[in-house]
Amino acid sequence: MSSDCFVKKADVKAPEVRHEIAHGKLPYDSKPVVRTGVPARTYPFTLDPFQEKAIACIERLESVLVSAHTSAGKTVVAEYAIAQSLKNKQRVIYTSPIKALSNQKYRELQHEFKDVGLMTGDVTLNPSSSCLVMTTEILRSMVYRGNEILREVAWVIFDEIHYMRDKVRGVVWEETIILLPHNVHLVFLSATIPNALEFAEWICDIHQQVCHVVYTDFRPTPLQHYVFPDGAEGIYLVVDENGRFREDNFQQAVSILEQPPNSFLPSAHMSKKGTELTNVYKLIKTLMVKNLNPVIAFAFSKKQCELFARQMSSMDFNTGKQKELIKKVIDNAIELLSEEDRDLPWFQNLLPLLRRGIGVHHSGLIPFMKEIVELLFQEGLIKVLFATETFSMGLNMPAKTVVFCELSKFDGTKSRSITSGEYIQMSGRAGRRGLDTRGFVIMNVDRAITPKDLQEIFKGEADYMSSAFHLKYHMILNISRIEGISPEYMLEHSFYQFQNAAPIPRLKEEISKLEREYSMIEIPQEELVFQYHNLHLLQDEFEKQVRDIIFKPEHCLTYLNRGRLVKVKFNGMDFGWGVIVRCDELVRQEPYDNNAIMSRIRADYNSEEITYKIKVLVKVTRDSFSSYDGVDLDVKPCQPNEQGVCMIIPVGLEDLRILSQFRFKSNVDDLEHDVTQRNAVYKSVLRLISEEPDGRPMDPQEHLNIKDERLSGLSQKLEVIKSQLNQNPTTNSPEIYDNYLKKLKIRDRIQLIQKQLRESELILHLDELKKRKRLLRRLGYLSSNDIVEFKGRVACELTSGDELVLTELLLNGVFNELSVSMTAALLSCFVCDEIPSEPTGMLPQEYNVLFRKVQETAKIIADVTEECNIPIEKDVYLASFSPALMEGNATFRETCARINMFEGNIVRNFRSLDELMRAMISAAKIIGTSDLETKFSEAREKLRRGIIFTASLYL
Repeated sequence: MSSDCFVKKADVKAPEVRHEIAHGKLPYDSKPVVRTGVPARTYPFTLDPFQEKAIACIERLESVLVSAHTSAGKTVVAEYAIAQSLKNKQRVIYTSPIKALSNQKYRELQHEFKDVGLMTGDVTLNPSSSCLVMTTEILRSMVYRGNEILREVAWVIFDEIHYMRDKVRGVVWEETIILLPHNVHLVFLSATIPNALEFAEWICDIHQQVCHVVYTDFRPTPLQHYVFPDGAEGIYLVVDENGRFREDNFQQAVSILEQPPNSFLPSAHMSKKGTELTNVYKLIKTLMVKNLNPVIAFAFSKKQCELFARQMSSMDFNTGKQKELIKKVIDNAIELLSEEDRDLPWFQNLLPLLRRGIGVHHSGLIPFMKEIVELLFQEGLIKVLFATETFSMGLNMPAKTVVFCELSKFDGTKSRSITSGEYIQMSGRAGRRGLDTRGFVIMNVDRAITPKDLQEIFKGEADYMSSAFHLKYHMILNISRIEGISPEYMLEHSFYQFQNAAPIPRLKEEISKLEREYSMIEIPQEELVFQYHNLHLLQDEFEKQVRDIIFKPEHCLTYLNRGRLVKVKFNGMDFGWGVIVRCDELVRQEPYDNNAIMSRIRADYNSEEITYKIKVLVKVTRDSFSSYDGVDLDVKPCQPNEQGVCMIIPVGLEDLRILSQFRFKSNVDDLEHDVTQRNAVYKSVLRLISEEPDGRPMDPQEHLNIKDERLSGLSQKLEVIKSQLNQNPTTNSPEIYDNYLKKLKIRDRIQLIQKQLRESELILHLDELKKRKRLLRRLGYLSSNDIVEFKGRVACELTSGDELVLTELLLNGVFNELSVSMTAALLSCFVCDEIPSEPTGMLPQEYNVLFRKVQETAKIIADVTEECNIPIEKDVYLASFSPALMEGNATFRETCARINMFEGNIVRNFRSLDELMRAMISAAKIIGTSDLETKFSEAREKLRRGIIFTASLYL
């Protein structure tokens, strides 16, 4: 690759590199880390500073974490580690989070180094090679079993290590890193993470080896970030290529979003067929006209990707020559398929879009189709690609422009706005090094997102690397088999525990400091001061009870009129005196029910069913924010000597503290619209309070005419307390009382930190581990001495599916009398990762009987889990076993027609079934039953046919 392929240094700002070293208590040579000696690999271009620094660490045989933006050139560092290993006749392992990325990396590295092998759940190629590319799950299995290959490995490269925070699979990375031999050196490639040094310190702690951090924010191709608000005619530059946030443009864009849409105007987004076209259609069309392609348009659901792509189908972005080339690529690819698979409907539906230069990429596509899309995109034959965020993970396929079709996503639990970290990851695909002087990122923004959330996406930082460690029975059993290591060892050395224990030194130091401060504060006649303090607490409690009576709706609503002076305490912050602008009643909305409505009328709108929003003019800090309706609110009180702004904020009755007798009767009519009047009225408030500091409160009986028997008793108690306070000598020594309060505050802080310290020193998950071990002992997987029993050895082989239910079925003889096809049907219940949105019809009787056996066994496991006090949602657990794929003798076309599921999900489930069958063969070998082993082998052989198991186009 020639140096001409890169943007000239003059075109981009100079890269800044942060180099930090985690060496703990290890002796370390503090000399500058620079390259020396004969390089293991040279490049035909000038290396970036961060690449030079990382390579220098590798030459010193020291581990390194490279944290840099997408497309910055992290792969160069990995290639150098491989080259050095091969030069020294050592083996090296390259791991990736997904099989597709492993296949792609194998192809790239095999072209560069030749002596390269591949090991995934699907494929094994050249396993004796010096450089092995594999998924992290395969590496973990090798570590569990003490594979001989590991004795020859000098380096392990973890690509996309930030994937370790994945809730489901992140624990695989953590287990693998902990269990690797201490003499293996590590290269971690990551997107930008703010806590990179913390991760390196963990590596240093568990492996007792130096770990460097090379961190850079450098982007080879700078980005410009725009927003396209709903209803706007153009786009607004919000962050320029130098990273400056353009507040003026941002506010203009927000102002458009805050305007109500004009529903009386005829829609400008209608096609000739009368179907509504989206903002995305307008935006993509404009980008194509301005030649800002190729475009990656991110949407956050598979259906949305396909919907947007179909909307673009009226457009054609490719020339006749390009269409011929696309046809040639596709024809060559489909030669790998059977005649039946070439005619699948989904395939025929996507081909016309691909010829027009429009692509779709999501997990619902079968891998074969995704790879065709990737190859066409790499060759520049797809101009617009609609993709989910998985496309931004690992696959090095940048574009000139990135579009966010939407900004909300369903994360498996709830719908939420994307985080700034997710935005950084995906927007990093914009800008092709050597081809574009800058990349463009455009967000299609609708009215559902608040300006505050939008600003946080732009101004926020990358997501922290956090541990997703959790216990699994498979891990407990496998670890228990390794000599010198226990599940407790895993807990103690997990990144989860390390992160939790990290504050311990700081907390201990803070406690020592606070204890010194506490001992230095001397309080004369401390017993009297203690009595004085308790009287104040009683006074506050009784005053609160009086306040609660005053601010009942039936007592105060008449007096919450415009212009009334009122004291406000909101969100725990004292805003002082303000002026009421308006009081609104909000009736609780309920489904229409005539009887309920009549009941409410008779009850004269019972106050429990009405909330009150009081808009009050107060002084707040300049960075405070409030939308018109108060839904989006972030306000802080302005301090006396601070420059602030007068703002109207919505508060509830519970936020009001004192009602004043004073009421402003003029200059308050236009406060909601006139800034000058707001400032004038607040100046009047300040003048009044300077003359009447207590605000002259309204007396509950004299002014508000409240008839409540409790008031007299509370008033008498308050009089007695005030008298005792006046008699206490502390009244005349406010500085003594201030010191006492300071001392109490320090004492409370010490107690809080001591609690945090106790929690940090606990080994997390230890209680859960004890309970899970108890379950394994009860079921006969572990002995009382934690030795793995026969059942446990069988379960260790089951790397996918529910290992406990499968082991019980296996050892209870359920599989013994089943045919090969029924065996496959039973196992399919363990791999269906998605419940179809529509019922698939009634199962035949023989399948129903099998499925009931699975459910009965799972229920036994669930009951024992409950008895061992391990939290479990029984219904959710039982629903995780699905019969959707049981009728598996049909063709792929028939299966797709029967099950309402994306084809890619069906393929993924059948490939998981293949992995499970391979594991069942291993389990049968442990049992020593050749009949079962043969049966599982035959079932696997029959399964591995057709498009589901077509070889990757990268291989």
